[in-house]
Amino acid sequence: MGRSRGGLTTKIHALVDACGLPIDLVLSEGQAYDGHYAHGLFAHLQPHTMVLADRAYDADAIRAGIADKGAWANIPPMPQRRFKPAFSKVLYKARNLVERFFNKLKHFRAVATRYDKRDDNYLASIKLASLRIWLKFNESVT
Repeated sequence: MGRSRGGLTTKIHALVDACGLPIDLVLSEGQAYDGHYAHGLFAHLQPHTMVLADRAYDADAIRAGIADKGAWANIPPMPQRRFKPAFSKVLYKARNLVERFFNKLKHFRAVATRYDKRDDNYLASIKLASLRIWLKFNESVT
């Protein structure tokens, strides 16, 4: 858990597939830079995939790590970048899948209000909620 002026905070970093289902989840301190945790998340990338991430992940090292996996990065460049890499706004609209996943995750009260004070217990409850999201997506109606 991180400490900031607002108290103890935690960020959830998620890698989701094209259906918005979670593949990998990582916790970090609330004040930590998002890019430090990107290399661990992007270790699960398959070749010929498109990575849609927000501006917090716009760094040359992250883009190089994605390219080393054989994937493409569609990340909006930071405004102060001198040489802006290619970016497609049309493809970036699909990034709402990760936002939808976080919205589904907030429906679980233990995750939304953070009952667990230890980070390993909190990550376990996030993964259990993610498992329920997976099961609901794949359930049979017959």
